[in-house]
Amino acid sequence: MKTLSQTWFAEGYIDFELKKYTLLAYLQEIHRQFTENKLYPELADIIFHYNNLLAFKHNKHLLQDHFPKRLTQVDQKRLELLYEQVSEDDEMMQELEEIIQFSLGNMNSTIKDGTEIYEFVEGKLNIAPVGLVPLDNNEGYFFLCDGTYANTNVYYYRLSIFEKHDEKYRSMKTEYISQWQRNMVNTYENIKSELIRNKWDLPNPAVYSIEVDLSFPLEETLLPIAKRSLVKFITLNAA
Repeated sequence: MKTLSQTWFAEGYIDFELKKYTLLAYLQEIHRQFTENKLYPELADIIFHYNNLLAFKHNKHLLQDHFPKRLTQVDQKRLELLYEQVSEDDEMMQELEEIIQFSLGNMNSTIKDGTEIYEFVEGKLNIAPVGLVPLDNNEGYFFLCDGTYANTNVYYYRLSIFEKHDEKYRSMKTEYISQWQRNMVNTYENIKSELIRNKWDLPNPAVYSIEVDLSFPLEETLLPIAKRSLVKFITLNAA
């Protein structure tokens, strides 16, 4: 994937035409992935750059809330210094503002395209508990099956809570366990029984099935959306 640096819009020679073609080449690659229904990591990456541009435009600290691993204190200071430098040059600032406005508009359009795919896939997911769900459902398994109905992918999950600016969020860590062929023998209930029998550290796990009637790229789309949807499902049903 063709990527942008975190300060791409203000690096080197600040020229609208040059930066425009840099951005369009980046967006072209993202659109190519989206046409194949591949959302990640492209969707997260472009949202990061969009927020980064907004932060620079408003002369504020970089928005770290949603992408804390992507930013460092060094990056923050660098962009703040860049802003101070170009703000003293009216012509350069005008050029940079044109670059930012053009980029925000085009990025926003691309983000909407990716969001539509995300919402379409999310709307097709069917999540259901397998058997009884224990009171503690912060740890367990989920079974992921797409429209081919050929295999069931089994994942271990662990929910955790973290805080940002006095707000609590839930995140999910997952680990791939195994793949089971779909047939009359390997029902969800039987797979659950086998997991309990072979993994003594989880004698009474929460187990969920996640099904979708259509086929989507597993790693780039289906799995990340399934994880986020399961977090929402568990949170809503625990409320």
